Amino acid sequence: MNFSQKLQQVAANPDALTQLGRGLEREALRMTQNGQLSTDPHPVGLGSALTNKWITTDFAESLMEFITPVSHEVDHLLNQLSDIHQFTYLKLNNEQLWPMSMPCFVGCEDDIVLAQYGTSNTGRMKTLYREGLKHRYGSVMQVISGVHFNFSFPDAFWDQLFGEQSPEARQASVSDAYFALIRNYYRFGWLIPYLFGASPALCGSFLEESGTDLPFEKVGRGTYFLPTATALRLSDLGYTNHEQSSLKIGFNSLDQYLDGLRRAIRTPSENFAEIGVKVDGEYRQLNANVLQIENELYAPIRPKRVTQRGEKPSEALSRGGVEYIEVRSLDVNPFSPIGITADQVRFLDVFLTWAVLSPSADMDDSELACWRDNWNRVVLDGRNPELELKIGCAGERLTLQAWGTRVFAELNEVAKAMDAAAGNDAYQQTIARLQTWIDDPSLTLSAQLLTQIREQQGIGAVGKGLAQAHTDTLLTSPFRFYSVEQFEQESQDSLAKQQQIEQADTLSFDAFLDEYFADIKADMQADASVDHTA
Repeated sequence: MNFSQKLQQVAANPDALTQLGRGLEREALRMTQNGQLSTDPHPVGLGSALTNKWITTDFAESLMEFITPVSHEVDHLLNQLSDIHQFTYLKLNNEQLWPMSMPCFVGCEDDIVLAQYGTSNTGRMKTLYREGLKHRYGSVMQVISGVHFNFSFPDAFWDQLFGEQSPEARQASVSDAYFALIRNYYRFGWLIPYLFGASPALCGSFLEESGTDLPFEKVGRGTYFLPTATALRLSDLGYTNHEQSSLKIGFNSLDQYLDGLRRAIRTPSENFAEIGVKVDGEYRQLNANVLQIENELYAPIRPKRVTQRGEKPSEALSRGGVEYIEVRSLDVNPFSPIGITADQVRFLDVFLTWAVLSPSADMDDSELACWRDNWNRVVLDGRNPELELKIGCAGERLTLQAWGTRVFAELNEVAKAMDAAAGNDAYQQTIARLQTWIDDPSLTLSAQLLTQIREQQGIGAVGKGLAQAHTDTLLTSPFRFYSVEQFEQESQDSLAKQQQIEQADTLSFDAFLDEYFADIKADMQADASVDHTA
């Protein structure tokens, strides 16, 4: 079946297109009133960062992360995220949240305090993992913020697409379909940084740490920008791990992906070995492999399954197949108090549905490299009206606008089907609005932000102005989904849970790590033995 036939088939059951599962994770740096990185600990009133289900930290004490549960309504999803923000603001001590992906002013790396999770072995491991990231890539890169979008199709969708199947066959079909989606995401996902990229500029303090040969222009006292860039966060200046580039993790099947991931966490790195694992009795990283743990894999999209107690992500995928996907290429939307808008969520709904229904041939390493090159062109030069992108590796090229218009024609078909199922026209309105952004790059988030940065002579002034506006909005908005009492209870419960975890520990930290990595060490020893014998 072609794309239109598949769309017609799933649309026959309205639940297939109205019961999509969505969750959001939004990262944000705490900043002082003068626009500098906060050096204060995680606010006590927010409970335990280890166990609070809504409010935690990412790399640093100052880098907050807000997590919504799975929702089937766009409005519910955004109201949940807004309420989490509002409660957080009630507990901030005269601080605000930096409204952009690229960091605010960072005086030196020592200002970035690693996230702390208590004295339990689990908590200490989380902090040690971050210690490893610090030694491997530097702390400044790790405080870049983003928004992650977790997405799944309902059973009704798969029922319509595949018909009756045994549980084993359904699990395999769903995993294959999600990997087809992932391949199309690599082919066409450059639309996301084009439309929603919001990091065309950065603070000079960040550039000093990373270094670059890119032709940056300067505005004000220390803001650097590329005139037609969209999402520098996704460039080599942002999240990068050059050690991973040699691994060539594939996306043609679950088995291929898991083989690549397992190889990554079992492959020693000479560069990381130079850091040392435990030096003078102090740990510097979890191990010296290319990936300390699976979460270190940097990718714009990941296949996921909810883990059971004590289970690693790859073990969960191996056990039950792909349950949902995590989109990781969204910049924080600086014009939204919560970092994302309804239009963005609806676009992702439409785009990901289109990606799973559209043809998606297997992809070898050379083709994947071509698509990654397209992404890089868009993040550095996406608003250049003459920018051309590769169509596969055959040498054919098409302008971004021409190719985007082709894709949007099919996205509109999906939007119509979704609106018919829901009984409104919300998705078609979103696609129509964003189509104008394809035609006119000045409407994109990166263009709007860069205009303000130039007018106000720097990223600092813009960031502080937007942060104050968002503060005013959040502190005067009513709670729409949760209550203050629910947040207070969760904060108290999280502290009790952390204490229980700490009291339940029976192993030393060294023994805990040995047990956690026992299977990996055994595999590496076996591989070394085979290589030696050979």
